[in-house]
Amino acid sequence: MTSTVGPNDAPPTSGPSKQPDRRIGLQKGIIILPSAFTLGNLFFGVYAMVAASRGDFQWAAWCIVFAAVLDMLDGRIARFTATGSRFGAELDSLVDAISFGVAPALLAYHLFFTGDPWSWILGFIYVTAVVVRLARFNVEQGGEAKSNFHGLPSPTAGMIVATLYPFFTAPMVVQYTGGLPSAQAVGMILVALALLMMSHIPYPLVPRISFRTKKGGLVTVFLLGCGLAAVSIPEYFLFPFLSLYTLWGVSRAVGMGLLERLPEQDPLLDLEGEEDDAGAEVRSMDYGEIAPRKYPPSPERDDHLENER
Repeated sequence: MTSTVGPNDAPPTSGPSKQPDRRIGLQKGIIILPSAFTLGNLFFGVYAMVAASRGDFQWAAWCIVFAAVLDMLDGRIARFTATGSRFGAELDSLVDAISFGVAPALLAYHLFFTGDPWSWILGFIYVTAVVVRLARFNVEQGGEAKSNFHGLPSPTAGMIVATLYPFFTAPMVVQYTGGLPSAQAVGMILVALALLMMSHIPYPLVPRISFRTKKGGLVTVFLLGCGLAAVSIPEYFLFPFLSLYTLWGVSRAVGMGLLERLPEQDPLLDLEGEEDDAGAEVRSMDYGEIAPRKYPPSPERDDHLENER
C-alpha cells in the first residue's frame, strides 16, 4: 500500500534546525569580545617593554597609551553587552599590572636611570603601588568603580610616565625646557604617582556621553574636544591634560577636607574588633537552646556549660 503526499503537506526534515547553534555561537563571540580587548591591552604593554629595550622610546610611549584606550573600552563593552564576569575583572587587573606598572617603570628606567645601579628601586616602588592599587580596587569596589576612583587610577599614572618622553621632546616644548627633565625630577614624579595611587583621594570617572541635559551636552562637547586634541596633537596634549587631572584631584580633596577621611571597606586598615565583616555584633551562643528534641538538655550538661562560661 502506497501513500501519497499532498501539495500542502510539509516535506520531511532531515535534521534539527541550525538556528539555535548560530545563537550559541553568537553568544560565545560576545562573551569573548571584552577579553579580546583586554588581551590587546596586554599586547601593547608587552610591546612597549620590547620597544623600550630597543631604544625606541617614542613607540614604547604610544603603545602604553594604546593599551590605556583598550583598557577603557573593554569595561564599557562588558557592561554594554552584559558579559562582565569575575574572570574578566581578574584578567583585567593582571594585564593592567603589566601595561601600566611594569612597562612604564621599564621605560623610565631605560630613559633616565641606567647610570645608577640602585635607581631601579624607584621603578620597584612604582610597580608596587600599581599592584597594591589594583588589588585594593578589586576588594573595595568589586573591580568596577561606582562614582569615584579611590586613589589615582593606574592607567592615568602609566600614561603620565609614558608621555613624558613625547611631550618633552616635542619641538615647541624643547624651545622652552631644553629637553627631557633630570633623573631626579622623574624619580620624584614616580614616587608622587605611587603615593597618589595608594592614597584615598577620590578621582572622578570619565562621564558618559549624553545630550539629554544641558550639562550633559556641555560635558560631551568637552570630551569630544579633548578626544580631537588627543588624536591631532597627542604629544602636546596628553601629558599636560593628565597632569592637570591628577593635580585637580589633589586640590579638590584638599578643598573638601577629604584627606582626613578614609573610604569605607579599606582593606589596608582592617582592625581587629568585636564586629564581623558584615558589621554585626559578635555574640556567644548556647547551642543547647537549639538542640534537637530527641537530645533534651540534662542538668549535668547545663552545669558543665555554665562552668565553661
